[in-house]
Amino acid sequence: MSRFSDCLQARKFCVLLEYLPAAKHAAPARASFAGCPAFMTLADRVQADDDPAPLEAAAAYPEAADQVLHYSGKGRDIADFEKFLGQAKARGLCSLLLLSGDKLKQHNDGRLQPELRSRYLESVNMVMAARRDPDFNIGVAFNPFKYAEAERDAQYFKLQKKLKAGADYIITQLGFDLEALKQAKDFLAQEHYHQPILACVMPLTLARAQFMHRRKVAGIVLTPHALQLLEREQQADAAQAERNVYLRCALQILICRHWGFAGVHVSACHKASEQRKLEDALQQLQALSLEECLQRWHALWQLRTGQELRPEVAVFSRRAPVSQVLKYKNLHAMHELFFSSRAAKGIGGLIFNAPLWNKPQAEEALLKTEFISKHGALGCESCGQCRIGETLYICPETCPKGLANGPCGGSSLDRCEFGDRECIHSVKARLAKSVAQTEILKAELIPTVAIETRSTSSWKNWFKAPQL
Repeated sequence: MSRFSDCLQARKFCVLLEYLPAAKHAAPARASFAGCPAFMTLADRVQADDDPAPLEAAAAYPEAADQVLHYSGKGRDIADFEKFLGQAKARGLCSLLLLSGDKLKQHNDGRLQPELRSRYLESVNMVMAARRDPDFNIGVAFNPFKYAEAERDAQYFKLQKKLKAGADYIITQLGFDLEALKQAKDFLAQEHYHQPILACVMPLTLARAQFMHRRKVAGIVLTPHALQLLEREQQADAAQAERNVYLRCALQILICRHWGFAGVHVSACHKASEQRKLEDALQQLQALSLEECLQRWHALWQLRTGQELRPEVAVFSRRAPVSQVLKYKNLHAMHELFFSSRAAKGIGGLIFNAPLWNKPQAEEALLKTEFISKHGALGCESCGQCRIGETLYICPETCPKGLANGPCGGSSLDRCEFGDRECIHSVKARLAKSVAQTEILKAELIPTVAIETRSTSSWKNWFKAPQL
């Protein structure tokens, strides 16, 4: 068992200090931070698609007794991940943070060559694979900073899948809305989950805020109020603005500690000078009570209503349109009749086990027929492992990342990270409420599609597979 895992089990508040494998002038690894156990955590391809892998970068820090390796699924297949698991285990590195990942910088949408479409391995599937080895300490990400009802529901549904798959701990994405963080912690308690949760924090300078706002960094909520406040501070007194940056971060850490979080994941603080400033701020404030921390937090952010760190369009909700509900009911009836019924399975098994379907010409004709019948209505891309029965007949291939088990953390007010559509997982969450099928979005763990399965007939694969 790792030292980090021991801390989580003992409920010792700990600090994960994130390092970028490609970063320069990084501080040495540390065993403690402001009196708390500290651990190095190595990010995966944050700056560029070809950043050094965390597993390779870990070798540069032999003084780090227990490193947490991020693994991003962007551009990777399940076989890549299983190879990584073996390599990490051989090196004695068993603490992981598994992420589907943000948009690849060189994303290929496959419009010209579908076979070259960029793929993203889902965190749920990685957890399922890693959980087969009890030695791994498995972390997952969760974004509580969602302000449309369906978008927020979809995040919580997927979190429950991750926990069912075997996640040991949770790290939130970066955000500054304390109420959203508290809601996440309260949700775990209310639903009787025992996995510890850590909050991602960052010393937020004006330069960092402007960069994230300009680049529209996926999943990060920065309101006009926050940006304007940081700009006013910088213009008035640069030295005091810098002190406020570290005081705010320290207050967020202390508030999370008061609330019972297991620790924090500190981003953008890998230089020794930055770590000293944050540590000094923590030591300056550590004697404050929760009420005093919250008062200082409100004062430093100049909060009057408490809503200034949320988007102007706060929580809103919409019902699934009647046309979508009817489409779901019709497709569900057809699926039950032609694929799930005992008669369908028996007849289909006889048909598709016939020698005819072993001939390339017959299989090609079947694949074309399936594609024509499903592409227009569902967006089918011939994945060979149709999952629409588990995704409320909304094809996961219509998600730019091809995610079947639920959303990534990159949407904004129901809009996909790619910006060209509504997030299909918000559509699913909204529909699930309308047809009383939310349980399937919480509990159904959908296997990943192997590369060799793609571009084959899911009809044939369905009926030839052993039927339970």
